[in-house]
Amino acid sequence: MEYQEDLIVGKAQLKVNKKKIEQFARMRDKELDSLFHDAHEEVFEEVDCLKCANCCKTTSPIFRDVDIKRLSKRLKVSTGHFIEQYLHLDEEHDYVLNSSPCTFLMADNTCAVYEDRPLACREYPHTDRKKMKQILKLTLKNTEICPAVARIFERIK
Repeated sequence: MEYQEDLIVGKAQLKVNKKKIEQFARMRDKELDSLFHDAHEEVFEEVDCLKCANCCKTTSPIFRDVDIKRLSKRLKVSTGHFIEQYLHLDEEHDYVLNSSPCTFLMADNTCAVYEDRPLACREYPHTDRKKMKQILKLTLKNTEICPAVARIFERIK
């Protein structure tokens, strides 16, 4: 796998990165956002998500009601049937997929429902959003899932 080295680095640097997010938490919001956003732009010039799809293979997005309705409509099933077939409530009472890899992940790493995918998939890995300070722990966790996030951390440390 082309990006496996990035994930190895992400896992190996977990303790260092944990300390780094403590420093990030003390930064001004705009400064922190800018740091992440600049690195995000650089890294996604290099990384091709379709060559990896580890997020789709190993995790589940949260499905909001609007996501469930949109996907149910696309698949021409009731929302109840969609939930019953694909989702369950996790410990935080959010709807997530029953299993990994994602049911909609195709053999070529494309998404069968790409145009109607959940918001969480559209925004992943969240390194270009505003108020990065609010999701530093999630971002740290994503260094073990997403090679791009691991690379972003290496750039901004």
